[in-house]
Amino acid sequence: MAQAPPPRTVVILGTGGTISGVADDPSDNLGYVTGRLAVGDLIASLPAGAARGLQLESEQIAQVDSKDMSFAIWLDLLKRVAHWSANRNVCGLVISHGTDTLEETAYFLHRVLAADKPVVLTCAMRPASSTLRDGPQNLADAISVAATPGARGVLVACAGVLHAAPNVQKMHTYRLDAFGSGDAGPLGYVEEGRLRSIGPWPLSAQTFDPALLPAPDSWPRVEVLLNHVHADGRLALELMQAGVKGIVVAGTGNGSLSAALEGALALCVSAGIRVLRTTRCATGPLLPSPHDRFDGASGLSAVKARIELMLELMKDATTPGPAAPLW
Repeated sequence: MAQAPPPRTVVILGTGGTISGVADDPSDNLGYVTGRLAVGDLIASLPAGAARGLQLESEQIAQVDSKDMSFAIWLDLLKRVAHWSANRNVCGLVISHGTDTLEETAYFLHRVLAADKPVVLTCAMRPASSTLRDGPQNLADAISVAATPGARGVLVACAGVLHAAPNVQKMHTYRLDAFGSGDAGPLGYVEEGRLRSIGPWPLSAQTFDPALLPAPDSWPRVEVLLNHVHADGRLALELMQAGVKGIVVAGTGNGSLSAALEGALALCVSAGIRVLRTTRCATGPLLPSPHDRFDGASGLSAVKARIELMLELMKDATTPGPAAPLW
């Protein structure tokens, strides 16, 4: 008799966030403490039948409010995603995450993973104790995407909408559908446990060998500045004195900068600091001009451009010898 094939496995990695938060009052959607529930508790709260035909594995990677996400947690998460992705029985992974920095974690993974399987980040806007909590359905939707044949890349599932990591941004402070993908639009919608795809899967953007990422305290310091009325450039000069390696400047409109800020950034460049320009507008790409003094970040938001610049600086750095592998 032929042996039955092993069940398709979806791995859920927990990092904390509102999806694991608890408040004393079920009507309180703001005064909660994040990270109170373990990833196993989140799985236990899934709607009936959400993982039918699948085997679920889980690991607790961290228990943090995502405003406190760190490079060290990113590296731990990267190691475990790579470990589970190498298992041929694993069809996809889900990462539970807080909403505040979810887009940054998603973009980092997009840039350092050759994700030929789906890696789906999901979240909640209401805590697990809420009368109308959204976490269990978001988790169920993410599992459905992770188990979808042919799915690949780093993705975000929230409020029934699927986004690609390069495009997703948190667009609202409170609504359940807090995320958007700007001009690119969503990849699809999860409806009754099935993905209705309307866009192509994102292609891997891995150009940095993750095994060469240094220890978290050795990552180059890159900060974000904003152009605004009476931006005099003093903060840029203070960052130069503080020894930053890179500055991302979110300009007004199509990345425009005040004359004073542009002059201060030019001094930073002359001191060896990399400057990358983007826009503070929520949507729309940065259109290049022959008069630009600084490199542009195209359609990246400031926080994603910061990740991009950090990776570029690490890639350009010379190392005295072979780096120790992360896994």
